[in-house]
Amino acid sequence: MSTVPPTLREAVEAWSAQDPDPQTRAEAERLLQSAESGDAQALAELTESFTGRLAFGTAGLRGRLGPGPNRMNRVVVTQAAAGLAAYLRDQVALRDAHGTKVLVGYDARHGSERFARDTGEVLAAAGFEAVVTAGPVPTPVVAFGILHLGCVAGVVVTASHNPREDNGYKVYLADGSQIVPPADAEIAARIDDVARHPLGHVRRSDAYARVGAPLLDAYAARAASLVDADAPRALRWAYTPLHGVGGGLVLDVVARAGFGAPSVVAEQAEPDPDFPTVAFPNPEEPGAIDLALALGERVDADVVVANDPDADRCAVAASFPGSGWRMLTGDELGVLLGEDALRRGTTGTYACSVVSSTQLATVAAAYGQPSATTLTGFKWIGRVPGLAFGYEEAIGYCVDPAAVHDKDGMTALVRVLALTSALKAAGSTLAERLDEIATTYGVVLTGQLSVRVEDLDQITQAMARLRARPPATLVGEPVAVTDLSGGLGDLPPTDAVRLEGATVRVVVRPSGTEPKLKAYLEARVPLDQTRGLEDDRRRASGTLTRLRQEMSAALGLG
Repeated sequence: MSTVPPTLREAVEAWSAQDPDPQTRAEAERLLQSAESGDAQALAELTESFTGRLAFGTAGLRGRLGPGPNRMNRVVVTQAAAGLAAYLRDQVALRDAHGTKVLVGYDARHGSERFARDTGEVLAAAGFEAVVTAGPVPTPVVAFGILHLGCVAGVVVTASHNPREDNGYKVYLADGSQIVPPADAEIAARIDDVARHPLGHVRRSDAYARVGAPLLDAYAARAASLVDADAPRALRWAYTPLHGVGGGLVLDVVARAGFGAPSVVAEQAEPDPDFPTVAFPNPEEPGAIDLALALGERVDADVVVANDPDADRCAVAASFPGSGWRMLTGDELGVLLGEDALRRGTTGTYACSVVSSTQLATVAAAYGQPSATTLTGFKWIGRVPGLAFGYEEAIGYCVDPAAVHDKDGMTALVRVLALTSALKAAGSTLAERLDEIATTYGVVLTGQLSVRVEDLDQITQAMARLRARPPATLVGEPVAVTDLSGGLGDLPPTDAVRLEGATVRVVVRPSGTEPKLKAYLEARVPLDQTRGLEDDRRRASGTLTRLRQEMSAALGLG
């Protein structure tokens, strides 16, 4: 007797009947046969794949590749494209202002090119001027291209730094920023309408255009222009694109900007959707940039730089006296780049997310510039009026907001090279600039408690425990507890809790892209409490360790 419920079998068969991809049809059939033969693991996979639907939200779609409505595949992508087309057709004022051109780009992950072509075909049949990139491109090229080409919207097929099993679908509107409410919910509703009918009802056309060198050339010229003509450019550096799509364009940009070519990690230089040298293709993950660090040491580099696979993030490592090479935290690099922009006289608002360090606001105020705190994600940071510079601690930086309303790991790389070169010409280093910032504004150290879960209910339960019984003190210091689910000031509601004392702060939230619960930790030693830089950092580091222990207990997760 079959162990597969009749409703599940019917759902699989109905799905397979409309799936244009022989690979996912075969996988659905394999899972069904295995489940009917008593394979409990196959039944669990089949149930998860065909129960519910991959949610479309402010990050678009992101999930594992495979058959079924709860996976990334050609059916889900085609439905998403048709839903987006229906939404854009309804936005008469948007189309009147920006026309009907939609730019579609994609990375080098499994399925990305086919998903991009599906999107181009659906948009073209719906009456839009669809333009699909001629090959894999970094995500920032599409964010740039939306403004450069005058598009009404843009799509990037990418899962950024997610595991190799994943893919995703990121949507931008005419302002070059990722979608935010209510657009996400309105697009999701139209996708649901499309999904109520067989996929054969969605019309297709191959009358879409392709764009290649002209767009890449325009992006490279803009990125190279960020370095002043008379700026120092002498440095040695090592680089890895981490098996992603940024490598070729980065080499073009830095050559145009006048920097010497880097030493590149050969094993990670070319796009590879299997990411064979890393467990997770995220520069923040332990071990991910070990090859780059080793290369940097061998060539006696001044700096080591890594992009994530779609090149919208930038990680930097430097040598520190007495401790050797290490990767900078996202907050350290954010404050370095922000303080550098302030030194260069860049006016405007300096913004970072609510989970990022409070130090950028302190530095901006010292230069007489306004600052802003946003929700997590560049869909919010990129929309800050008058933005001069923005960052989030997850190694995302916006250094050229006039051209790219999103995080951009390649222009951030250019500014890192310019800063490192200028410091080297002055006989200084990134480590010494961090010391200077700390002695001028006080020591601020940040860290994370990050817990990966198998069951998302664990995250829901942990957040509920924290809201029901938040700690009254952290490291012996009274803390005020703020539930951000009700919003705060100008911030919209979000699933997060903030605990803040005189010298400590913790923000707890679920990850928006991975099955993780994260607690963002900050310890401060104000200038009026300083005992010297080395001692201040030691005290702040000890406070972070205690915060991590106390928050782990408060959340009830190992």
